[in-house]
Amino acid sequence: MASEGSEHIQMEPQALGVLLDMSRRAREAGDHAVLSFMAVNDSHALAPFRQAAMWLADGAVHALSGVVQIEANAPYAQWLGRVCAGLPGANGVPALVDAGTLPGAVGAEWGDWLPAFGLWIPFPDGVSGGWLFARDTHWRDIDIALLAEWMRIWHHAWRALGVRAPWSWRHLRNRGAAAAAPLAAAPRRPWWRRPRFLWTSAVVLLLAFPVRLTVLAPGELVPARPAVVRAPLEGVIGSFAVKPNHRVAAGQLLFSFDDAPLQARLEVSRQGLAGALAEYRQAAQLALSEEKSKSQLAMLTAKVEERQAEADYLGGQLERSRVLAPQSGIVLMDDPSEWIGRPVAVGERILRVAAPGDVEVEAWLPLGDAIPLRAGAGATLYLNASPLAPVGARLRYVAHDALQRPDGGYAYRVRATLDGATTHRVGLKGTAKLAGDRVPLVYWVLRRPLAAIRQTIGY
Repeated sequence: MASEGSEHIQMEPQALGVLLDMSRRAREAGDHAVLSFMAVNDSHALAPFRQAAMWLADGAVHALSGVVQIEANAPYAQWLGRVCAGLPGANGVPALVDAGTLPGAVGAEWGDWLPAFGLWIPFPDGVSGGWLFARDTHWRDIDIALLAEWMRIWHHAWRALGVRAPWSWRHLRNRGAAAAAPLAAAPRRPWWRRPRFLWTSAVVLLLAFPVRLTVLAPGELVPARPAVVRAPLEGVIGSFAVKPNHRVAAGQLLFSFDDAPLQARLEVSRQGLAGALAEYRQAAQLALSEEKSKSQLAMLTAKVEERQAEADYLGGQLERSRVLAPQSGIVLMDDPSEWIGRPVAVGERILRVAAPGDVEVEAWLPLGDAIPLRAGAGATLYLNASPLAPVGARLRYVAHDALQRPDGGYAYRVRATLDGATTHRVGLKGTAKLAGDRVPLVYWVLRRPLAAIRQTIGY
């Protein structure tokens, strides 16, 4: 190993001029790629060599002489990384290395990759990396001194660009020893007054601090107890007497079916009833003189009753074709033009009538956020249209079974009663915040990551 005094050897003026020029270029370098190229290529102007490499303590060869891009998986790069990892790093002190200074198979392969004489110059911090030079002749003291001085200048420029030397176990050990030296010299405090104990206690107390566990779910304002108006019969809707969001009174006409087929069937039924009555009266008159006509009266009476029931049924259907409002309120429906002329089945929902002010919050809780929620727990709806005026509510119920949403996902229906009256209209959407029990802060922070990890690894 060369001594530190070698850097005081008298240098030739020409070599000093080259060193000054390289120092200027290192200070003016704009990025680390330029400095890396100068380290393994421009250093040849100070001391000739055949091959050079720059190694960082993260285990990778960062630059090679005469190579633009390093193939990390190449055998030469892999072997060179193992060589540099085993070389000494004594605070920038150069060391002469060869095949004999390396252990086992690594040293045995030296002749296959490098010339006989090597020079290792670690970074001044002793832990972050270094340069390795190799050539076919012995290294002179003047060459070692020039390269060592050039290393210090170069390393200062490298760190000035803002990149710290990569971490390694040796770096951590040295920093830990340096930090522990002043503490060892200082008088020891009681364990409960040491800074490490105080900081650890503060972090533990912070992580154990109870916070309210909350989850977010898409929500909206919906009518609490609306009157659902369904199709009372099978047919085609003919017209609407109301419009969406209009206020109606109980008994007011909402819509009506196309009653032309019912009118025709009712007229035919009435004609059949009239014929059955005429036939019955004729048989009743003949029954006074003929026994045969008397025996037909029972059959004709049943026929009249059948015709009468059919006419009454069609008359009732005709009345039901005009659908009236079951209560006073506001009409909630889609565009009426989409319903006109459309055939509907019995029981199909057409519209809803909601009483003014009868509003509550409906939210859809995702499966991954189905935390325990108690009845009466707090809920807040932040509307997209009015984010600065949240709506407060109290949880009424959470569905036991998850339902499929239009987006294909499954979620639990949640209903919450408003704390007070609101001026927001039904149908406004937003994000609902649902509050659960109090949990430690560490659980609040790690709940979702832990759930994702368990779903991934299955443990």
